[in-house]
Amino acid sequence: MTTWKTEAEEEIRLGLEERERGMEGRARVRARRAAGHILGEYFRRAGIPDPGPNAYERLKVLLARPDAPAEARRAAHFLTMKVNLDLQLPPGVDLFTETQRLCQSLLDETLNTLPPVEASDGA
Repeated sequence: MTTWKTEAEEEIRLGLEERERGMEGRARVRARRAAGHILGEYFRRAGIPDPGPNAYERLKVLLARPDAPAEARRAAHFLTMKVNLDLQLPPGVDLFTETQRLCQSLLDETLNTLPPVEASDGA
């Protein structure tokens, strides 16, 4: 049976493979798609209207919710961030880590394809 978690973990697995092959742009898309699966489950559990399966739209809905956990809003901020002219995110930003942070913060679960992350200090 396919679940939000198996779909998210598959996106992460494929994204990490693409990263290994030097396809960082595609890897970032996979991380965002995994985040979309997580958000779909969060919206379902929380009774929040789901804007549809588009991961970016789901991330924008989360960012617009002042009641969303700070950790999740931080992760969503990074997941919606645009790359610079060199097609890079700021140093230290990894969308796979942010996807795991989103999962832990919203669903209190971890994706088995990624190591758990510690809560940030809000920085």
